[in-house]
Amino acid sequence: MTKVYGTGAYDFKRHHVAEYPVELNHQLGDKPVEAKPGAALPSSITLSEIQKDQLTMIASANWSKAGGDAAQVKKAFDPELVKRIYETELCVKEGQRKTVPLQRVMILEVSQYLENYLFPNFDPETATFEQVMSMILMVNEKFRENVAAWVCFHDRKDAFKGFLGRVLRLKSERELSIAEKTNYLVFMINAFQSLEDEIVSETVLRLASFQSWHSLSYGRFQMELGLNSDLIKKWRRMIKREAAKHGESFNPSTTLEVQFLRNLIEEFLEILDSKVLPPNHGVNGEDQLLAANGMEHIDDACVLYCERFIEFLIDLLSQLPTRRYLRPLVADVAVVPKCHLSALYRHEKGKLFTQLVDLLQFYEGFEINDNVGKQLTDDEVLQSHYDRVQSFQLLAFKKIPKLRELALANIGSIDNRNDLTKRLSVLSPDELKDLVCSKLKLISKNDPWSSRVDFLTEVMVSFFKRQQSQKEKINALPLYPNELIMWDESLVPSINYSGEGCLALPKLNLQFLTLHDYLLRNFDLFRLESTYEIREDIQEAVPHLNACINNEGETAFRGWSRMAVPIREFKISEVKQPNIGEVKPAAVTAEITFSISSYKAQVRSEWNALKEHDVLFLLSIRPSFEPLSAEEGAKASVPQRLGLQYVRGCEIIEVRDEEGTLMNDFTGRIKRDEWKPPKGELRTLTVALDTAQYYMDVSNTAAKGAEDVYGTFNILMRRKPKENNFKAILESIRDLMNEYCIVPDWLHKTFLGYGNPSAAQWTNMPDLLETVDFKDTFLDADHLKECFPDDQVFFVSPDGTEYMDPRPPFRIRLPKKIKSSTNALPGNKKAKINSMSAAPIEDSDSEKEKFVVEAYTPPDPGPYPQDQPRQNSVRFTPTQVGAILSGIQPGLTMVVGPPGTGKTDTAVQILNVLYHNCPSQRTLIITHSNQALNDLFEKIMQRDVPARYLLRLGQGEQELATDLDFSRQGRVNAMLVRRLELLSEVERLARSLQLPEDVGYTCETAGYFWLLHVYSRWEQFLAACNQNKNKQSFVKDRFPFKEFFSNAPKPVFTGESFEKDMRAAKGCFRHLKTVFQELEECRAFELLKSTADRANYLMTKQAKIVAMTCTHAALKRKDFLQLGFKYDNLLMEESAQILEIETFIPMLLQRQEDGYARLKRCILIGDHHQLPPVVKNMAFQKYSHMDQSLFTRFVRLGIPYIELNAQGRARPSIAKLYNWRYRELGDLPYVKEDAVYNRANSGFSFEYQLVDVPDYHDRGESAPSPWFYQNEGEAEYIVSVYIYMRLLGYPANKISILTTYNGQKLLIRDVINRRCAPYDFIGPPSKVTTVDKFQGQQNDFILLSLVRTRFVGHLRDVRRLIVAMSRARLGLYVFCRRSLFEQCYELQPTFQLLLQRPDRLALNFNETTPHTERQVEETGPVHLVSSVDEMISIYQQLYAVKFQQYVAPSSQLVPSMDALGEQTSQQTDMSGHIPMDADVPVSADGAPDDTLHGSNSELGEKLDVANGQKVDLSIENHSNGVTEMETSLDDAHVAPESNSDQVKMEE
Repeated sequence: MTKVYGTGAYDFKRHHVAEYPVELNHQLGDKPVEAKPGAALPSSITLSEIQKDQLTMIASANWSKAGGDAAQVKKAFDPELVKRIYETELCVKEGQRKTVPLQRVMILEVSQYLENYLFPNFDPETATFEQVMSMILMVNEKFRENVAAWVCFHDRKDAFKGFLGRVLRLKSERELSIAEKTNYLVFMINAFQSLEDEIVSETVLRLASFQSWHSLSYGRFQMELGLNSDLIKKWRRMIKREAAKHGESFNPSTTLEVQFLRNLIEEFLEILDSKVLPPNHGVNGEDQLLAANGMEHIDDACVLYCERFIEFLIDLLSQLPTRRYLRPLVADVAVVPKCHLSALYRHEKGKLFTQLVDLLQFYEGFEINDNVGKQLTDDEVLQSHYDRVQSFQLLAFKKIPKLRELALANIGSIDNRNDLTKRLSVLSPDELKDLVCSKLKLISKNDPWSSRVDFLTEVMVSFFKRQQSQKEKINALPLYPNELIMWDESLVPSINYSGEGCLALPKLNLQFLTLHDYLLRNFDLFRLESTYEIREDIQEAVPHLNACINNEGETAFRGWSRMAVPIREFKISEVKQPNIGEVKPAAVTAEITFSISSYKAQVRSEWNALKEHDVLFLLSIRPSFEPLSAEEGAKASVPQRLGLQYVRGCEIIEVRDEEGTLMNDFTGRIKRDEWKPPKGELRTLTVALDTAQYYMDVSNTAAKGAEDVYGTFNILMRRKPKENNFKAILESIRDLMNEYCIVPDWLHKTFLGYGNPSAAQWTNMPDLLETVDFKDTFLDADHLKECFPDDQVFFVSPDGTEYMDPRPPFRIRLPKKIKSSTNALPGNKKAKINSMSAAPIEDSDSEKEKFVVEAYTPPDPGPYPQDQPRQNSVRFTPTQVGAILSGIQPGLTMVVGPPGTGKTDTAVQILNVLYHNCPSQRTLIITHSNQALNDLFEKIMQRDVPARYLLRLGQGEQELATDLDFSRQGRVNAMLVRRLELLSEVERLARSLQLPEDVGYTCETAGYFWLLHVYSRWEQFLAACNQNKNKQSFVKDRFPFKEFFSNAPKPVFTGESFEKDMRAAKGCFRHLKTVFQELEECRAFELLKSTADRANYLMTKQAKIVAMTCTHAALKRKDFLQLGFKYDNLLMEESAQILEIETFIPMLLQRQEDGYARLKRCILIGDHHQLPPVVKNMAFQKYSHMDQSLFTRFVRLGIPYIELNAQGRARPSIAKLYNWRYRELGDLPYVKEDAVYNRANSGFSFEYQLVDVPDYHDRGESAPSPWFYQNEGEAEYIVSVYIYMRLLGYPANKISILTTYNGQKLLIRDVINRRCAPYDFIGPPSKVTTVDKFQGQQNDFILLSLVRTRFVGHLRDVRRLIVAMSRARLGLYVFCRRSLFEQCYELQPTFQLLLQRPDRLALNFNETTPHTERQVEETGPVHLVSSVDEMISIYQQLYAVKFQQYVAPSSQLVPSMDALGEQTSQQTDMSGHIPMDADVPVSADGAPDDTLHGSNSELGEKLDVANGQKVDLSIENHSNGVTEMETSLDDAHVAPESNSDQVKMEE
């Protein structure tokens, strides 16, 4: 049976997902760019500087294995060297806001200091402090760069455990500096974020175990045990175990597990209280607190430590395994009240700290029962609050006479901060201390803060104040960002985020507390990610308006912007009364008038295309009277530089032209025949403002006398429609928070990351399909036997007898052993087995399981060709069959599909078999891209699923390569056309039975006709047949519908055999039955009159397979719920490329039925080893892990998955470059056998090669703007090789040029536009794009530019490497700087293979045609190209020879090759080229070898003779880099993709 992975111990080496690494913000100019204050980025450094660096020299002498260092004899391990490196290179000065010298750490990390020196020589007993601390720094650096950090440790597991043990004991060895404490803390944060690694989790979870309660104060301990009686029993059992293990005299409170977190918290509080501000700053006294708000000196290193510590606590409280026992500890020490009272909380430099403390307070009071992990409802939270306050009132009434008034007050009047503080003020300090420490026991008497009145009051307020519920919080949040959030660096960091500091953001890790927690984190991150994109759009659009102050002192605009237009008039038109129980208005509408007179036709049409539900932004711009000086501009914030005062979002309700006529109305108010083009140049929009934001603004104006925001708007900004769907998705998340949101019970725990990882697997599910009809899955009996090699396959006929000559289709009865087998483990523990060995589905048994397969003859489908079912022709592999079997059973199926392994074919067959086995069920298909959805849909159409049951929703439907229209409107039209066709068939049937033809008037009359005349005749015929089985020609003579089927292509009956004729008669009747069944389905379209009703009926009732993208599902969720959309199965393709929340929403597009979720199957197909979802802001990727897909998280959790294991895309040799990343990825037979895979690439010695590109014109990589990397040498080289291939006759559409950066993509396009596009016989290649954009696509030949020459950059993410290596079928040529990439630890498996071949491009000059008989293993005569210039020279020589052959008979002039160097900044249209299979005729014998080796001068003479004019073969000036327009990222009219290099190198 198929192997299912993921059920054993988590294999960190294989599955750790390397996220996007940090990029260094430097440029290639003469001077290094200075790092901006607070950005903590290293300045410019070159590869030569790295190679000359002292650390690099030490590395090459002691541990480096890269390049020439590998052969060098290494010195023995020297602890003194480690100490010296640590003290001189890895320590920072006190008081700096950084913990390590980042560049020095990067150089050590690149040289593999940890892998080759520190860990191989680590001994837990003898290792020095400096060695342990150096290892901590190296691990932290790997996490900062988001590459697999624990991989090298797994080779020596005992030493790994010893290392973690030493880390926990490290603080007892010596006093750490503040920077060392911060680094230590960062290591602990990283360890607690890696709970999927068994050794790490085993070590660190002990620290947050039940034992830690030994350190609680007695009062808190009693309170916690009193709240949960089960814990008392557990505590007693634990005490007994400890006594039995250590003896009666043992004091548990001295153990590491008990003291570790308590000591950390107390150390943090000491630093917060006494070291952040100078020692003279006392704990009491308002004057010092006020001074703290001024410019008093503050220790930045201590601030960073405090921020990191709060991040550490948030991480521990936001996952259940650590939260359960830690929360009482945090409450016992009163961390949050002490933070609230700290000087840092109020200091201007403590803004991030303040936000983090607020987040900590939120998680401390999270609405969850910690002991059982159950989400509390709003009622339960409220009841618990009331019980707590009532208990306090009762105590006050009995014991504290001074609080009698408080005891008798109603709860609503005392559960807020002000009232509670006021009522407690009647107590003296001693009475207050007695109340808090002795009576309520909220904190210990021994707490050093217990004598502070403000602290005691804060503790009381924290405990008894009513907290705002999660629903109230999310409902009060505006969905649109405003100017305060947009430019808050701790919430929406700029592109410069280096991973060194922390942020006030939630993280997406393995587990979530509840579904609300999951939704809240995703809501926050999605909102802030869209805020970042909106901010970028504003910063691009506003400068073009050129705002200034005119003579009247008002704002005027001297420029224009495509995306922003000045507002003529803005007025609030209606504010509706709030709904009951709310304070914000029910709705706020406004009217905006603007003019489009200044725009050209194209831009005018874009503004005229605005429609209902589009989101726009209102900006208030007021520039400074005098332009800012250069110095002021550098210090000013972005809003100050732009003169931006306010930003508010709004949604269009309707659009009207100058005459007040509705435009773009889709509600049916304007009929199609009444539509007229818009008149005039003024446009008036009615928009809905955000009610929550409006309430906040109006309250602010009323309470503080602030400016009226809504009277200041003067600019209206729009965004590209595709990027502007954030509001609908945020609304969907908010709606889910307000609903009683049910994930199916079988998926709930798995989804949150708890319980048995295999619980949702089909083998553990009820209601299994015991017999599965596999239809056309198996091509023959041998194919079926191959797919079940571990089982004894036994073929039977439908009557139970053995079948000797079985033929498909087959029904399989699943053996009980498979159904009952489970390869998961109880609880959350993982099996102690080597996860490299797969766990088979069935138990290993000496006897093979009997597998009963029923081979049956399918009934005759009918006499016409269209009746014949379409058959599958794919020979599925055993693993694919295992995936199909799992997919059609209930439960969660996860299929990992490496490149080229037939993910789409497998998905289509699951749908096909599912449709035939469960015809009443409906399936929803979700993909990430329209392209993938169309590929899937086109294949489904080729299978035996009727077209009337297929529906494709969304915008990409028009790209389907089919004549049929599968959109809602198209399907409705098809049903109406089909109805007429079927009714005409009914009329023909009536004529053949000599009955009146009016029975075919409507579907209803046809239904009566079926019952009265058709079905009755058939029953009579069957009865007659039963009595005349011995008459051979009886069926032929008596069949009642013989005349109707007289137009069949072949005679229906032979009259030779009763059985054969009876089978044919049943086929004919089946055809009739299908006709009337389809008519019954068409009846609804006959009754429903409006197009919208018909379309909605089709979607909610008729269609069995509905397909859409994840974005469409999120946008239209509200509509689906209103229409009552239902589905039973969810199949998600490309699920490793879809954001967590966009995977979750499609599971909830239907209302619950009686409190239960209808979803029965969830099939996720993807590849977590390829690139993740796109997240543009690097901080959200690296800090919050927002680019982790649900699929990847499930794999990390150890949920079973099936990995397809045979690729059919690339030559086996090319597949080896990436198949090391997968388990047992082999090749399909045809890629080994077909001639096309065995023949060499003409003109090239090798089918794949790494080509080392040295500096070109003394330059390697350059960055005209930050993150916009280019490499002119590689661009020249790649285009030269492309031209060489075209001159040999390779078709342009079979070649794609890929690169890892957008800057390089634009440079290559620029070179191609000037060098190739003007010449029809060369033309541009199929695509020039980035690796990220090309994911999911392939081509025969790939030319790949890796660009970087200083640091590896984001190719260090192994997933990007896998995508880059797996796009080529026949040829892959990688152009890069060898010395840089060969030493990268993560990329070694691929680069070791690449470097087994010469690193100079090897050409075969004997071949000058695109075809060769040379085998791929043979190189032929090899010519190694020495440089870019030589490659240019080679193709020019080849061009000269080819062109001489081409034009010799005619007198045409040769076009000058010098034209290829002409400068132009305009991008030429690349789509108009002609595919060039036959553009360049070549001689039969090919060009002679010596001609190609001839000199330029010889070839020049030949061309002189041929054409009578001199051709300039100069190779100067071929590319002048990217043009001015492309390099300036400040210019808003730059090519759109160029900007995305700043935010995400690949979109």
